[in-house]
Amino acid sequence: MTDASPPRHIETPTGYLMVLRQGDDLFARLEALMRDRQVPSASFVGFGFAGKVTFGFYDFDRKRYDPKTYRNLELTNMTGTLAWKDGEPSVHAHGVAGDKTFATVGGHLLGLTVGTGSLEITITVHGERLNREVDPSIGANVLSLSP
Repeated sequence: MTDASPPRHIETPTGYLMVLRQGDDLFARLEALMRDRQVPSASFVGFGFAGKVTFGFYDFDRKRYDPKTYRNLELTNMTGTLAWKDGEPSVHAHGVAGDKTFATVGGHLLGLTVGTGSLEITITVHGERLNREVDPSIGANVLSLSP
């Protein structure tokens, strides 16, 4: 992702520390990092502010996600993996977020735009390039450990 904004990540001994700001798209920033730095695969954790977040719950019978979008939540935890699918970056993340009443929601992250404040992500890079493949029995992408 090329723009005039300050850097969004620094390199660490095990990967990267990424700090996203208001308006940043989580998936676009992670995908850009994978392309720009040729990240073979990685795991990540994060937390911070979500201006808009869409969670999904996978319906195995219909083989699709049922999405629900929320605004202005605090992302209390996010975990995920970075891999490749058909030569393109593939982000898989789950998270939990809370509102001002301390009610929480969570699930598979389908999209997230950072709200006020920031979103901090620790990315641990793995040496092997990992890919996602569709598992026909469930109709969803799964991480493959095969080369």
